[in-house]
Amino acid sequence: MIDLNSTSVRWTITLNRPDKANAINMEMLIRLNEILDEAKQQLKLRSLIITGNGPVFSAGADLNAVKLNNELTTTIHWKTLSDKIAELPCLTIAALNGTLAGGAVGMALACDIRLATTEANFFYPVLKNNLLPQPNDIERLVNLTGLSTAKLILIAGQKLSAKKALDRGLIDLVCERSELTDNINSLSYTAENTDSISLLAIKRLFQNFTSNELKTDAINAVFNLSLIHISEPTRPRLIS
Repeated sequence: MIDLNSTSVRWTITLNRPDKANAINMEMLIRLNEILDEAKQQLKLRSLIITGNGPVFSAGADLNAVKLNNELTTTIHWKTLSDKIAELPCLTIAALNGTLAGGAVGMALACDIRLATTEANFFYPVLKNNLLPQPNDIERLVNLTGLSTAKLILIAGQKLSAKKALDRGLIDLVCERSELTDNINSLSYTAENTDSISLLAIKRLFQNFTSNELKTDAINAVFNLSLIHISEPTRPRLIS
């Protein structure tokens, strides 16, 4: 369900569950975290690409799996995954081959560059499903798009087309599906043909500038629900 194609300088992670719109279950989530741990140890690695197989990048967390095991919506693996992506010393590219939704948004937000095909749509229907986004997803989304667009997506539940996502800063480039590979190669060329020290230094400067350290109250609101009062009979569940 998770494919890894690797060379000395580039790793490509492919979500490969097209019959389920690449929805992410616990097994996939754990494997993704393992791959990121391995990638961090690769001193020659210059670029890491995350993409999907089929017409959809990912529908996010597998809601059918959630019905059987609510742990998928509350696990810390979502946060650690996006943080590991953000902290990698190499270039990271989300090559969005199609629609991006739900928990998978966190992976794309954590990447350095987001490249999408023209037919992709973007939405994060946490409120509709009585779920909570990860606080670091909100922080990264606001940093990219601004407060109004973040609320448009997370509270108003609006879906953005690739064009609108580009206009609002959610993604960086849009291309035809047939041009996706060429664009990946173009975007990663400089990083893959440069000195690792220079790349690491630039990445560290950006990471310091866009620190993803979570605020205490945001952490409490998600991971310590006993500290907040929710009057509704059903308490929202966490999903990334």
